[in-house]
Amino acid sequence: MNESLWLATAYPNEEYPVVEDNLSCEVLIIGGGLSGIANAYFLASQGKDVILLEKNSILHGATGNSTGKLTAQHDLVYADLIEQFDLESAKLYFNANESALQFARSIADANELQTAHSALYSQTAKGTEQLMREKKAYEEIGIPFTLAGKATDLPFQTTNTLIIENEAQIHPVRFGQKLAQLATKAGARLFEHAQVAALDTDRHFVKLSSSTEIRYRQLIICSHYPIEALEGMQILKLDVDRSYIAAAKTTTPFAHQYIAVDNPKRSIRTTTIDGQSYLLLAAESHHAGAEKETQIHYDRITEDLKTNLQHSDIIYKWSAQDPSTPDLVPYAGAISDASPDVFISTGYRKWGLSNSMASAQIISDAIVGRHNPASELYSPRRTDFGALFSRALLLTGRTVKEFAGGHIARTDSPICTHMGCRTRWNKGDQTWDCPCHGSRFRADGSVLEGPATQPLDLS
Repeated sequence: MNESLWLATAYPNEEYPVVEDNLSCEVLIIGGGLSGIANAYFLASQGKDVILLEKNSILHGATGNSTGKLTAQHDLVYADLIEQFDLESAKLYFNANESALQFARSIADANELQTAHSALYSQTAKGTEQLMREKKAYEEIGIPFTLAGKATDLPFQTTNTLIIENEAQIHPVRFGQKLAQLATKAGARLFEHAQVAALDTDRHFVKLSSSTEIRYRQLIICSHYPIEALEGMQILKLDVDRSYIAAAKTTTPFAHQYIAVDNPKRSIRTTTIDGQSYLLLAAESHHAGAEKETQIHYDRITEDLKTNLQHSDIIYKWSAQDPSTPDLVPYAGAISDASPDVFISTGYRKWGLSNSMASAQIISDAIVGRHNPASELYSPRRTDFGALFSRALLLTGRTVKEFAGGHIARTDSPICTHMGCRTRWNKGDQTWDCPCHGSRFRADGSVLEGPATQPLDLS
């Protein structure tokens, strides 16, 4: 079985209780990743009665399978944000993510967070042109940066690097465990193995698979792909990709954490855990659920580590699933005007460590009635009809195609319990994956990732 470095080196597991009785609270949070836990901490710290539900074990989803980069340098993004929105919006995005980094730094210790420079690097003339465009955006926004030549510690040819100094990298699971402890100390109630079976946003309650019910005043859905996605049409606004990561033992930690702006596309960083250093390579991606022969991606990334990065002592391999919105900015806020008490947090575009905490601050500020300057930028209700409509057509077309094609070509595959698409067996991860909206199921049919809430029928 493939295993995440972060889950394998987490602090000793602290189990949280299961829900045994009907409960009530002011704020109910669905999803026990960093996003949900940060919401629980912020709101409980401000006196809110908070319950958090995680269907499996906390931090075992997207957070536990991330790269661990905590930075506001999110690949090539700021020039595009200025073009798609405006300069002020790009500043808000940077400031929100930098604030998230500073919050993490304020509570983490050296076993959970280390300072690291973040660097974009180019390998081609076209890549350097893209890098210069991003540099100009940094200048307009006021982002401190250093423009340098080739990355001397990378063992392959590069051209230029664009560096933001003094960013961070974290052990996402250890950090999340620390934040969960702080949330419970502040009064939040965290529950594990709490599978949501039904959700009634009109009458403000959820029903679990155990038949217990939890009533709430306000609901925050941080379950990666929102269960209630249809209500605000988010089901037509999110695309889901799967990417692959491998870690090898190393004796030469890097000073920077890198990501390529051109091909071959690589995200590279090192980390030191309990005295042992590791080189992490993230590469290879595809639309979630679209491929059966996924082992080839693990094979390619391990070969890249051995051949091009000259590290053969590969210990861990894992993959992550990431939804993205059509316009680069996550959704964080009330899901629609019709449901002002239902909030979602999703669409981090592979940059969930900073964005999850930025989004949690936006949502918690909205719930306690405090202004957050980034709330309109991150709002799920923001309107950009051309981009949203185009993506809606693309995703709807893909969904219809997969629904029809799956039922014709994969008649032996179980049917996803979300919207009836045929799943596809993922050989590399030993899971059933839905190509329509990204639901994933374990080999025994139980739900691994939503939006599905019910297990597969494998009979």
